[in-house]
Amino acid sequence: MKLASLKSGRDGQLVVVSRDLQRAIAVPEIANTLQRALDEWEQLEARLQVVSDQLNTGEIKGFDFNPEQCDAPLPRAFHWADGSAYVTHVELVRKARGADLPESFWSDPLIYMGASDAFLGPHDDIPVESEEWGIDFESEVVVFTDDVPAGTKPDRARNHIKLIALVNDVSLRNLIPAELGKQFGFYQSKPWTSFTPVAVTPDELGESWDGSKVHLPLVSVLNGKQVGSPNTGQDMIFDFAQLITHAAKSRSLMAGTVVGSGTVANVGSPTGSSCLAEIRCLETIADGKPSTPFMQFGDTIRIEMNDAQGQSIFGVIDQKVIQYQPPK
Repeated sequence: MKLASLKSGRDGQLVVVSRDLQRAIAVPEIANTLQRALDEWEQLEARLQVVSDQLNTGEIKGFDFNPEQCDAPLPRAFHWADGSAYVTHVELVRKARGADLPESFWSDPLIYMGASDAFLGPHDDIPVESEEWGIDFESEVVVFTDDVPAGTKPDRARNHIKLIALVNDVSLRNLIPAELGKQFGFYQSKPWTSFTPVAVTPDELGESWDGSKVHLPLVSVLNGKQVGSPNTGQDMIFDFAQLITHAAKSRSLMAGTVVGSGTVANVGSPTGSSCLAEIRCLETIADGKPSTPFMQFGDTIRIEMNDAQGQSIFGVIDQKVIQYQPPK
């Protein structure tokens, strides 16, 4: 089953989308918004699945699905917890600045709470006030949960994963050092997070989903040039069940919680990178300094994942960086 939210107010209009991403149908008699569906997932999933099946078989026609009319599947969420499950990425970043990686990073997940009051749709521009802030994309996988009780262990946590999507977790790299120097985490350096048009139930991934990881290449294309296609199941030290358990150690997670994998990276980056920071780190290690610039106004980023038959699973994130003008 594939679900999307068309732009409508702050929380969007929930639609069921066909497997080929060509048709869609609104389901107000079941749920107006995705948050409502997740709040009552146990009662509503089967009804949504019936509509999905009918749409895929042609029993109901719906309307033409236009991803450009989409908001994020959850236009705003109660909780956005982003991890850093690909420790090789963290190791590389620290190596580039001459810092060792603490041994605990391999056994205790890194995670922070991001801004979830407003997400960007897949074709929305990325507004940033200054290029000097070091604009970067980050290609990631995310999952959406139902209610997760505090203290849930990994074997049960995987059962709380209801939907999967991709994101561009935009970072302002030049603002990060000062924020981390205060030892209080990210804030100004994490402006917007953008989502694919649809979020899908795990069964849509078939054998590419093992219950807590997606095993497919994640393709990032910057200004028309592919810069990375790492496999998301490879080198993911902490799977989504472990990340959910970590986030729920001392508090329950409410339905609609979004948990991110962090920037996808494979050891040695044999298939390229999922952010510019990693490319610049590799250049620094090799040449003593980076040569690839961060994103500029007018740059575009495209993020997508295809199945084994080459068909897009989640639709495409396709965005342009524009200059934001503050109110006067």
